[in-house]
Amino acid sequence: MDKNLLGYKGVKPVFLIVGFLTLVQSLSILLLAKGLAEVVSALFAGEPLKEQWGTSLLFLLAFLVRHACALLMSKVSYRFAEATGSSMRRQMMDKLFQLGPRMVGDRGTGNLVTLVLEGVTKFRTYLELIIPRMVGMSVTPVLLLIYIYTLDTSSGVILTLTMPIIIVFMILIGVTARKQMDRQLKSYRTLSNHFVDSLRGLETLKFLGRSRSHSESIATVSDRYRSATMRTLRVAFLSSFALDFFTMLSVASVAVSLGLRLVNEQMTLVTGLTILILAPEYFLPVRLVGADFHATLDGKEAGEAMKSIIDRETATAEIIETTGTGAGAAAAGTTGPEAVTRESIFTWRADSELLLNEIGVKYEEEGISSLSGVSLAFQGARKIGIIGESGAGKSTLVDILGGFLHPSSGSITLNGTKLSALTDEAWRKQTAYIPQRPYIFSGTLADNVRFYYPEASMEEVSRVVAEVGLSRLVASLPGGLEAMIGGGGRSLSGGQEQRVALARALLSSRPMMLLDEPTAHLDIETEYELKETMLPLFTGKLVFLATHRLHWMVDMDVIVVMDHGQVAEVGTHSELVARKGAYYGLIQSQLEGIH
Repeated sequence: MDKNLLGYKGVKPVFLIVGFLTLVQSLSILLLAKGLAEVVSALFAGEPLKEQWGTSLLFLLAFLVRHACALLMSKVSYRFAEATGSSMRRQMMDKLFQLGPRMVGDRGTGNLVTLVLEGVTKFRTYLELIIPRMVGMSVTPVLLLIYIYTLDTSSGVILTLTMPIIIVFMILIGVTARKQMDRQLKSYRTLSNHFVDSLRGLETLKFLGRSRSHSESIATVSDRYRSATMRTLRVAFLSSFALDFFTMLSVASVAVSLGLRLVNEQMTLVTGLTILILAPEYFLPVRLVGADFHATLDGKEAGEAMKSIIDRETATAEIIETTGTGAGAAAAGTTGPEAVTRESIFTWRADSELLLNEIGVKYEEEGISSLSGVSLAFQGARKIGIIGESGAGKSTLVDILGGFLHPSSGSITLNGTKLSALTDEAWRKQTAYIPQRPYIFSGTLADNVRFYYPEASMEEVSRVVAEVGLSRLVASLPGGLEAMIGGGGRSLSGGQEQRVALARALLSSRPMMLLDEPTAHLDIETEYELKETMLPLFTGKLVFLATHRLHWMVDMDVIVVMDHGQVAEVGTHSELVARKGAYYGLIQSQLEGIH
């Protein structure tokens, strides 16, 4: 059983209800076997059928109760599985938003999409089946065995000795099946990520004339998944056969023992028939667990994977000290810690101030620091350029500023309040994030633009679409703003996708914008065209632009030059050029002709 199963909300009442229904079902099986044995025995002794109507009615009633309990258990488990599955999906999506784009990049987009969509469905199936199976295996065999012991000790001993053999065999098969399932899931994750990457790069592959040769790579990855699936199925079929075989031998042993004693007149026919009817029922719960083990193992794995993401630690932003000064206290109208509300702390205004104090980031305790001793100050509405070579720490700094990452060391002072991080939800609601490759989901153009502000009117959407230069695209679409884009709809170019992302940020009216290499994959003509659109829209906002394209820096109010996780220089473009330091070295190495 999954170690996390008892930790899900509402699972204990479900176990109690299923346990009670299983107990009633087990008693009905006893009455069913007893009634059927008495009727058959009486008919065999030559008694007329019409005299058996009372016993036959008892058998029929027990039969109906048994199946009614099974139906009720199925409904209870199904409702719990549906509620828990939906809750897990919501929790996982919330956690993914908290962990930010770095988490998605580490796990793989295809893997996470598959986990959220197919994984939740498999997890529901697992919960729906495993609860009644585990309770049934714990209750029914014990009650039936006790009753069989009261009828015949020898048969009880045979059943007692054979059950552990089947259970041990199930454990051995389970270990083998788990290894095969792990390989299958690994190959499935690889296939999912490979499929998403192939779709994203299909246009590039066609442009380079490599689309046909790439099919060999797809075939190789697909064949690995096929082989892993076939190995898992072989184990599943062999285990089902083995369980049925051992169960058949055990029941046959009981039947032979009963037959010999019936021939020697050491047992009555009623007792022998009752035990013979109960013997398969005794093994049935174990057989069902074994049969459903393979059907639910991938659901269990999916549940554990989702739980590992949901339970992943995301250190919250702790208020270390409130100085009673700055915009936060001013907004409250008084001074002192009690005067500053959490909302006022994280609200960015024209007089707000953000200070990074010796910020450091280490992803591994013994690893190299991604950021070390970063101290910076930002005020009001300004355009901040973050520049540096690949691996200099630009994206890590953006993750800190966006609240996606908790610093390993240092502190942050925001609006006069000292914090451990910016990971608070109130801060994230102040920021709009534009990544290198914005995600365009399957839906209308208007719905994609409404990503941060779902309740926006069509007039507001039309306004921001015009501001970011998408009017020509809207005019070319058959349905205008209601035209479908993304998967199954009109595909957009890289520049158009970035304009959609920019429209999202503008529509939300959030005072801060984070841009992480937003034009890295665009050609230079498209980038300059997009730049002319973007720069006027940065007015009145605090903008952090991380890029390795130096021509953006001329238009920035402040430039932060990163080098090996540290701040090498801070200043305006003219100041840094005159200083002839790290920034001037980047200009010379890239030969962009910036003066």
